Amino acid sequence: MPDKTFLTWPFLEERHRALAGAIESWCAANLPSTNASTNASANASTNASANASANASAHANLDAACRDLVRKLGRDGWLAYTAPDPAAPAPLDVRALCLIRETLARHDALADFAFAMQGLGAGPISLFGNADQRRWLARTRGGEAVAAFALTEQQSGSDVANIAMAARRERDSYVLGGEKTWISNGGIADLYVVFARTGEASGAKGISAFLVPGDATGFSVAERLDVISPHPLARITFDNVRVPATAMIGAPGDGFKIAMTTLDVFRATVAAAALGFARRALDETLKRVRDRRMFDGALADLQLVQGAIAEMALDIDAAALLVYRAAWTKDLGAARVTREASMAKLFATERAQRVVDKAVQLHGGDGVRRGHIAERLYRDIRALRIYEGASEVQKVIIARQLLAGG
Repeated sequence: MPDKTFLTWPFLEERHRALAGAIESWCAANLPSTNASTNASANASTNASANASANASAHANLDAACRDLVRKLGRDGWLAYTAPDPAAPAPLDVRALCLIRETLARHDALADFAFAMQGLGAGPISLFGNADQRRWLARTRGGEAVAAFALTEQQSGSDVANIAMAARRERDSYVLGGEKTWISNGGIADLYVVFARTGEASGAKGISAFLVPGDATGFSVAERLDVISPHPLARITFDNVRVPATAMIGAPGDGFKIAMTTLDVFRATVAAAALGFARRALDETLKRVRDRRMFDGALADLQLVQGAIAEMALDIDAAALLVYRAAWTKDLGAARVTREASMAKLFATERAQRVVDKAVQLHGGDGVRRGHIAERLYRDIRALRIYEGASEVQKVIIARQLLAGG
């Protein structure tokens, strides 16, 4: 049983404590056992690398699993937290998002992915969309439509201002041309929030955001991308994709602001997911060292093992403090939490990697056996140090905030 003492911290309210219990119960009732989920993911990864035919089959199964998770999360109300309508009485609750992601990640990485991408994909609509665009939110919250956030390009990952994809104005339409890559939910999304250069100015000030339906003429999936922790991921192309001018989110040139504000909110939730992986790693390790016999005693009796356990617990608590500080600060009404979110994301992902590595070490050979929980966590945690701003980029952001007096 994971440590729940953090729920008593002053960052959280009674409604958050109730939420934590509810999502825990939902996960226990609706998600497959971890080993079954791990084996399914491992099999998908193995099949995907076998040949092109197996690749397509693995993706079909993975896609179906992800769509099913979105449907279940929407059916039972969890996606309502991802992108509330600003006119609704319940505003965006970042602490709730973090609690949900932490719990989902502790149980199943694909479930966390499904939840998170609904939030990231629909976030710009919730935060900046007009009344007509927000009609999509009922479908994304209900699990009826899968959302995607299409920002990254081959030459512009962390350097968002360097994107090259263009959108040219033609009377009452915009025509999009170019390519995006590493797009989560690529190929299964019903709508994409796409960032393209509209040319109002150079660099970050010349980017706009558009709502593009997944069945738009000229849109295609160029390549499905296989990664060590399988989830729907693709390189997508836009060949003269025409959308009405009303598909633009916000004003021309607002794209960079929309992307950064959205990432500001969801970056803290990436840290929360890392925290969930770390908590699961510690829980599994505690069971292992208590049960494993060595030198006429339990593995847990060895002082070196106790030292590793202490370090794991320390890293987890320190990460949790940064995660819920960032979420609390945003929920108090801060316009931006760039510094706090970057600190949380950097520290939690890096320390979670360290916690998981210790778990693998203390599991011995089982820690690297395909399908074992420790091996699965080792694969699941790695990408979090890269996506939504690599660790090195987070250091730059934090330093610039401090140098600017922020």
